[in-house]
Parts: sequence; C-alpha cells; structure tokens
Amino acid sequence: QVQLVESGGGLVQAGGALRLSCLVSGRTFSRYAMGWFRQAPGKEREFVATINWSGGFTYYPDSVQGRFTISRDNAKNTVYLQMNSLQPEDTAVYYCANSTGSSGSINRGVYDSWGQGPQVTVSS
Repeated sequence: QVQLVESGGGLVQAGGALRLSCLVSGRTFSRYAMGWFRQAPGKEREFVATINWSGGFTYYPDSVQGRFTISRDNAKNTVYLQMNSLQPEDTAVYYCANSTGSSGSINRGVYDSWGQGPQVTVSS
C-alpha cells in the first residue's frame, strides 16, 4: 500500500517562504512522477507543480511559476515543494500525489495516491 506523509505546512507572512516535504513508501519511488496540488476553501483542487521520475522535467502553472520549485531526492523517497514570495492567495491545503506513470502531468486523473494535505496559510 502506497503511503504519502507530508510535512512543512504552517503560517507565514506575505513575502515569506515555506518548504513542504512528502515521504513516499510502499512503491518504487524513483520510477514514478510526482505532483503537488492545492485546494482553497470553496474552490476546486488545482495543479501546482509536477516532476518526472528523474527530476529532469518540471512544470508549473503561471500562478506559481518563478516562485515555487519542485524537486525530488530518489535516495530519500522524498519530493519537495519550495515556496517563495508567498501571497495570501496561496493559502490552501497542499497535497502531494504519486503518479501512475513516469512523466510529469497536470492531470489529476493520473495520480492514484495522495498525501494528507498540510495547511498553508499566508497572512497579509
């Protein structure tokens, strides 16, 4: 059974930074792409970042491009999301997700395992 355990959420002032971590067990981590999504109250879950199996490909939506960085350490079975220049509109529950494939994707449907979702709150 695949398990994803996230850490690193919290409260930060606008302009600050946070780093989320997601430890994956129960699957050969290095074979699969990973993604980060977020969900704000009353809104749909939205794509934030994806990384392929090797870390050689990453992709972000315009809303976080240049501020967020996804990375992975295959030796530690861990994916990270470094979030800089945080703004109040970044406030959400953030979920890491394990893909069924090796290529990165923005499509929620290719991710079959999800973390518990730590809260990130950015105050103005």
